[in-house]
Amino acid sequence: MDEFRELLACPACSGTLADDWSCLRCSARFTIADGVPNLRLPGNSRTEIVRRFYERAPSPGYAPRETLHALRARAQRNPFARLLDRSIEPGARVLEVGCGTGQMCLCLARADRIVVGADLTRASLVLGAAAARQFGLERVQFVETDLERAGLKAAAFDIVYSCGVLHHTPDPPASFAHLTRLAKPGGLIVVGLYNAFARIPLRLRRAVSRLSGFRVVPFDPVLRDRQNEPARREAWLRDQYQHPEEHRHTIAEVQRWFAENGVEYLRTYPSAVFDDEPEDLFSPASDNWLPETWLAQLGWMRTLGHEGGLFFTVGRRSITGP
Repeated sequence: MDEFRELLACPACSGTLADDWSCLRCSARFTIADGVPNLRLPGNSRTEIVRRFYERAPSPGYAPRETLHALRARAQRNPFARLLDRSIEPGARVLEVGCGTGQMCLCLARADRIVVGADLTRASLVLGAAAARQFGLERVQFVETDLERAGLKAAAFDIVYSCGVLHHTPDPPASFAHLTRLAKPGGLIVVGLYNAFARIPLRLRRAVSRLSGFRVVPFDPVLRDRQNEPARREAWLRDQYQHPEEHRHTIAEVQRWFAENGVEYLRTYPSAVFDDEPEDLFSPASDNWLPETWLAQLGWMRTLGHEGGLFFTVGRRSITGP
């Protein structure tokens, strides 16, 4: 636990945490239960609505009799997850912000990496911690905390990864600024967001589905594939069609966030450069031509729209800061 505690901090004052989970600077006291420290301070009303939304149905769930081999094999079938894992160096300190039930954390917790998974929702974190114990993974730690006042040490992580989280926060640009501070100077940042163009097909399906009270959702391939898995089907339906807070973003918008926070833009995934298939997720794209990025995003309506329109933007935090 000591190697993880040095990556955590008091959410009230950023002070160092003692062995009994008290703050050595401001004397605030925190607790730990089920192996998950509670370093979350009360959030604003909109954040609390989102937290309660996920407390009701933690997502994604674990399959009955899940094994680590099966979990990692499933992740390796996803081209992005496979590329991310291959691109992270052995021994890296990895943070996943908004880890949910921690499945990506468990997949990345190999090659001597230290992985911390942070989330608002204790019910999700408890599932992740239980799975880590079941699989015998000792180099992964889950923590309950809020990104706005995170119980995480600033500038401590080689990789900061967040997928499908910032667009569910009240102020995504401010949330990105908080996230950036957690990466070391020179550290890598990967954020997954709903794309404003690629999200259009799902928004159209959502508008039609409201007419039936979401009893009928047309043309959704994920719901069709999960028709024999009611729990996973319900999780997708709620997250994609009934979420209380959702924003959508373009590449240019996220690039502005990067520039404002001293983050060098490297690339997107899928690539916004035609015929660019990276072997390393953290290698710079060969070009960043604005007309090409707009054309790529229009194409994402077809290639990403069937699964919700999520894209990733990758950057490197400046050595000198913003």
